Amino acid sequence: MSVAGFKKQFHKASQLLSEKISGAEGTKLDEDFTEMERKIDVTNKSVFELLSKTTEYLQPNPASRAKLGMLNTMSKIRGQVKTTGYPQTEGLLGDCMLRYGRELGEESAFGSALVDIGEAMKQMAEVKDSLDINVKQNFIDPLQTLQDKDLKEIGHHLKKLEGRRLDFDYKKKRQGKIPDEEIRQAVEKFEESKELAERSMFNFLENDVEQVSQLSALVEAALEYHRLSLEILEELNSTLQNRISTASSRPKKEFKPKSIMSSLETLNSTQHNGVSYSSSIKSTESEMHMDQPCCRALYDFEPENEGELGFKEGDLIILTNQIDENWYEGMINGESGFFPINYVEVLVALPQ
Repeated sequence: MSVAGFKKQFHKASQLLSEKISGAEGTKLDEDFTEMERKIDVTNKSVFELLSKTTEYLQPNPASRAKLGMLNTMSKIRGQVKTTGYPQTEGLLGDCMLRYGRELGEESAFGSALVDIGEAMKQMAEVKDSLDINVKQNFIDPLQTLQDKDLKEIGHHLKKLEGRRLDFDYKKKRQGKIPDEEIRQAVEKFEESKELAERSMFNFLENDVEQVSQLSALVEAALEYHRLSLEILEELNSTLQNRISTASSRPKKEFKPKSIMSSLETLNSTQHNGVSYSSSIKSTESEMHMDQPCCRALYDFEPENEGELGFKEGDLIILTNQIDENWYEGMINGESGFFPINYVEVLVALPQ
C-alpha cells in the first residue's frame, strides 16, 4: 500500500473511532437516499431468507437434505457427473405400498388397492421432482444471481461511499490544517460515490417488477404441481371406487374348516406308500476374515439413492470408512456404498 493510501486508511479509521467513542456526528445523507438504502437492506435480507425457506419448502426433511448433500459431495469427489435426487415422501410411501401390495397378490382386494395407490404416489413423486426443477430454474437461480450480482454490486458502492464519507469528514474537521485541495478532492470523490450508489439503488428499485415475475414463476410452478396431483388423485379415487363396487358385488366364499384328523390320515397314507416329507431350515453364514473391520446387518436395507449399499439381515459387510455419525461406507459381494450405522452391529471396529 502506498503512503497516500495508508494515510487515507488512517484518516477513515480515526474518524470512525471518534464517531463510535466520542459520539462525533458524520455527514448525513438526504432522506431519499436513506430510504433507498433501507429498502435495499430489507431486499438483501429477504432474498437470503427466501433462498433458504424455498429450499426447505421443496425439501422439508433436514436429515434427507444433509444426506443428499453428503452423497452429491462424494459423487463430485469421485468424479461422477450424475447427482442424487431428493427422496420425495410420496415416492417412499409409494414404494412401501407397492412392495406389500405385490406380496398380497392380485386376488387380494387390499393388495390390489395398495398397488393402485403406490403407483399413483410414484407418479406424484415425479411431479414433485418436476416442481423442484421448475422452481430452481425459474425462482431460486434468478434470486441467487440477484444476490451474487446486483445486490453485491450495490453493497460495494455503499461500502466505498462510507469510506469516502469518513475520509471527507476527517478532513473537514481539520480544515485549515489540511490543504484546501485535499478537502476539495475528498468532496468530489464523496459526491462521485454518492451518485454511483444512488443511481444503482434507484435503477434496482425501479426495476423490481423482475422480482415480481420470479414470484409469479414460483406460484405457477406450485399451481402446475397441484393441478397434476389433483388429476392423479381424481383418477386414483375413481379406480378405488370401482374396486369397492366390484368387491361388494362379488359372491362371498364359505368358510370350510379342515379337520386335523383328516390331515393326519392323509399324512399317514403317504408315509405308508413309502413317501415321506421333511423340512429343514439351514442357516449358513458367510466366512469372513475377522482381522479386518466388519459388521453384521441387523435389518434389511433397501438403497433409495445412488451410492447406497443394499443388504439383507445377517449379511457380513466389510467396513472401509465412517462418513459421519450416521453413515458408514462398506463393501459386500464386490459392491461398495453407504449405509446407516444403526442398521448394523460392528464386529471389528475401524481403526481410530
